Amino acid sequence: MAAPAARLAARRLFLPWSTRLARVSGSGGRCVHVGTGRLRASKAATEVILNVPETRVSPLENGLQVASEDSGLSTCTVGLWIDAGSRYENEKNNGTAHFLEHMAFKGTKKRSQLDLELEIENMGAHLNAYTSREQTVYYAKAFSKDLPRAVEILADIIQNSTLGEAEIERERGVILREMQEVETNLQEVVFDYLHATAYQKTALGRTILGPTENIKSINRNDLVEYITTHYKGPRMVLAAAGGVSHDELLDLAKCHFGNLPSAPEGGLPPLPPCSFTGSEIRIRDDKMPLAHIAIAVEAAGWSHPDTIPLMVANTLIGNWDRSFGGGMQNLSSKLAQIACHGNLCHSFQSFNTCYTDTGLWGIYMVCEPSTIQDMVHFVQTEWTRLCTSVTENEVARAKNLLKTNMLLQLDGSTPICEDIGRQMLCYKRRIPIPELEARIEAIDAQTIREVCAKYICDKHPAVAAVGPVEQLPEYKKICSGMYWLCTESKYQIRGSLLPTQRGTREEDKNKRVPSKHPPDGPFLGSSSRKANSSCPSLACLQGDLIEHKLSLKMFNSPHTVSIGEAYRKQKEGAL
Repeated sequence: MAAPAARLAARRLFLPWSTRLARVSGSGGRCVHVGTGRLRASKAATEVILNVPETRVSPLENGLQVASEDSGLSTCTVGLWIDAGSRYENEKNNGTAHFLEHMAFKGTKKRSQLDLELEIENMGAHLNAYTSREQTVYYAKAFSKDLPRAVEILADIIQNSTLGEAEIERERGVILREMQEVETNLQEVVFDYLHATAYQKTALGRTILGPTENIKSINRNDLVEYITTHYKGPRMVLAAAGGVSHDELLDLAKCHFGNLPSAPEGGLPPLPPCSFTGSEIRIRDDKMPLAHIAIAVEAAGWSHPDTIPLMVANTLIGNWDRSFGGGMQNLSSKLAQIACHGNLCHSFQSFNTCYTDTGLWGIYMVCEPSTIQDMVHFVQTEWTRLCTSVTENEVARAKNLLKTNMLLQLDGSTPICEDIGRQMLCYKRRIPIPELEARIEAIDAQTIREVCAKYICDKHPAVAAVGPVEQLPEYKKICSGMYWLCTESKYQIRGSLLPTQRGTREEDKNKRVPSKHPPDGPFLGSSSRKANSSCPSLACLQGDLIEHKLSLKMFNSPHTVSIGEAYRKQKEGAL
């Protein structure tokens, strides 16, 4: 965005009171200023925003984008963001993108591995890379005066890597050891299983490192083919932040990246489609002390309008760990209050993982075996509340927390550079801070209820669990718990019972109301996915049982009784 446009957007957002004048009747047309205190605060906020350097973007003829933010620092971060990750692989070459990332630092046609390492160390710089499911990134941190050398080194390792056979064989062992380290990180293991079950038989369901047999068989031809297929100008962004001159960076890009191939005549390879499948993976190991569980529904992609409401909803659920200090009542997340008071888990964290055209929205939790059922129950109860009764005060607090976290993450040249590169690939532009804050501020409680109902209500989730998971409810029962999530329900959920107030599990069962789905199985475990928009929800998962009248046609009975009586008779076999 050009500087004048950015300033204009900031003034619209932060100076709503600058022209607010009130006419006082009977005072001869005298104008009175209103809200002078807010005017001073708005001016101060505007000055802060207007002092944020603009992000300048320039394209090269081959399609590569050059984007930078000059903050005048003595250091800088510059990197190449490539729209190519494990999603662009197939079953045979899965792991190639990550393998290629390792090979980038093993020597080029003009630098040996030792020469490269010595040059980086003598500059006092850092050279790094990482691979995700949709992106591969190579970046360097250095003094601002060394920007030309850093760009030249990045261009050299991207375009001129030797990919020697000896280095490839040596790197196999390194990646296999890395795989063993990843397998000890149970959170990463669970999320790999979650992707595997949510995106079955698709590219997103495969791991980034690839299977062991692929790592042992990938050869130089596989690496060269991946480079020639995906490392094209239109798929790349050269991003920089810190003490960088955009004009200088643009000249360096033309010099070192101008010869990169552009899109072929047939166009770039299309993004492989990835469909979501509600399903589960359970790896039971009773020798483990704790169960690690992730539950997620399909969410929106990066550029979808529902992404920001889902981010706010994700902040509403929040995260919690036993190591957190403070009293229970000071926790902003209601689920955190319940988990803390009832000792239901060791930790939990909500997540909203976005990809180009899909995403995963859910929760990851670490529980003792005896508390798994209660924790899953209250997670789904809190999801219900997001769909039905979340308040404006809660949403306002979550919006403030989200904006604060997003701004705090942009502390330093490296996170700013990452933000520029990622947004350029995802949105084709860098969203200005005032615009992003305005979009977040536009979310209200009604929006959260509608969006959450759209993505959560009556959806089959993906579930991944590792450890002593015998007490994890059956998948049918977890799915039945999603049936209550219906915004069109006539039943208002009251209060929020903590575990100590719930009574025995048998009493809880008697409080639950069957959903109005075809009874092709147990009421709380029906496998039917058909939703009846006029169906009653499970109205009594929180607070007191609310008595409503329900036609018993689904039970082949003409009588009308209360829900509580209907469920009791159904349990006794009277209906």
